[in-house]
Amino acid sequence: MTQWTQVTEEVAEALAQRRPVVALETTLVSHGFSDGLGLAAATESERRVREAGATPATVGIVDGAIHVGLTKAALERFAEAGLAARKVGARDLAACLAQGALGATTVGGTLAVCRQIGIRFMGTGGIGGVHRGFAESLDISGDLLQIARTQVAVVASGPKSLLDVGATSELLETLAVPVLGWQTPTLPRFYTAEGGPPVSAVVSDSPEAARICAAHWELEGAGGILLARPPADGIDLGPLIDEAVEEVRGQNLSGQAVTPAVLSIVHERSGGASVTVNRQLIEDNAALAAETAVVYAQLRNAALARRAGAPQCAESNGQRDIAEWSLVLVAGEAIACTSLTRSRGGKRNVR
Repeated sequence: MTQWTQVTEEVAEALAQRRPVVALETTLVSHGFSDGLGLAAATESERRVREAGATPATVGIVDGAIHVGLTKAALERFAEAGLAARKVGARDLAACLAQGALGATTVGGTLAVCRQIGIRFMGTGGIGGVHRGFAESLDISGDLLQIARTQVAVVASGPKSLLDVGATSELLETLAVPVLGWQTPTLPRFYTAEGGPPVSAVVSDSPEAARICAAHWELEGAGGILLARPPADGIDLGPLIDEAVEEVRGQNLSGQAVTPAVLSIVHERSGGASVTVNRQLIEDNAALAAETAVVYAQLRNAALARRAGAPQCAESNGQRDIAEWSLVLVAGEAIACTSLTRSRGGKRNVR
């Protein structure tokens, strides 16, 4: 943790006691919705996380500090600021802090904070990815690199639908990011579960997802996971999104300005249907992140308890034996050990 970071007592205690914590972003509050709907979605997401047994840690930059855990008043500041709040990815954190700006964190910005303080789960609506026409623009979201380098499971309804979902899937594979389909064999396309590329594995429930997270972080070291949950009541907005993307492209917008502009058009021309789906999937994803975090914490804490109660491994009989340890690993923690000793004569003794 740095001098720039302020963690609420609730979040700090949960982390210290190894209780489940779920990170939430603030871009959805300032940039994702209008008319205060982003604030309502953020508040309900926090409630769903608590209901599932975890602690919400909404991340944002306020008054020259990274806040992990936000008060109602702070969330209201993001809602009131709207597009005037800075949209802060990982690259933007330092400038936003030093200049004292109000900064709403993206998925990538939130993950950079998670990496700093040790949060393992995050819930969001959709991740950034490879934009359409990337071969000409090289417009690729920093979210993907942050997922790849951060030991966090991000629960989302796939990449945002205005992106090149197939190319995003390919890049996630290149970055060695497992894409787990929550009861689906294909990567959701944000508003709909249909039409995406195959996922790397299908998971049926939270315990299975938690076990995969534990094994991945033990075997692969650094690296995140995308747990892709399809929207409960999806709608196919493909033609409308295509139209909006082309319209925004004609406005010469690029980078962080593209997504809000496209979503605004889709919202208006779908008669608000896109907002209803978007808000619901954000809240559902926060709940699933919490459910998986709870199981992961149970696995990890059980592993630590077993390790604390396991017999101490020690060298034997003073014959300068060479000890070899066999560790049983659960959720990345050693929970038991067996000592194999080999004397000078090469005979193995097991105890």
